[in-house]
Amino acid sequence: MARVLFILGVAVVFFTIYTVVDCLITDHTRVRGIPKSAWVLVIVLVPLVGGILWLAIGKDRRAGLAARRSGAPDDDPAFLHKLGNSQEQEERIRRLEQELADLDDDAKDQ
Repeated sequence: MARVLFILGVAVVFFTIYTVVDCLITDHTRVRGIPKSAWVLVIVLVPLVGGILWLAIGKDRRAGLAARRSGAPDDDPAFLHKLGNSQEQEERIRRLEQELADLDDDAKDQ
């Protein structure tokens, strides 16, 4: 029984450390309810319950998902800029291929 309690105690300590670090590195715009410093106090003072509360209601997970989803590619200026560059590259490749073909024709004529 003592062994099980020891393992559970170690797990609670690791969980508390994880949630404190997670709270500290989370952007302040993604924190819900109370300020980050108050969340850290809750996590430390009520280890298991505080960590569960932080993960369940304290951290706004939708903000992270919205940041990852950027919408349609044609709404992204960086994507459109890449397309412009690729069209320029294709034109350059066509010109180089034409120059190579012209050089081949000149070499055959000689």
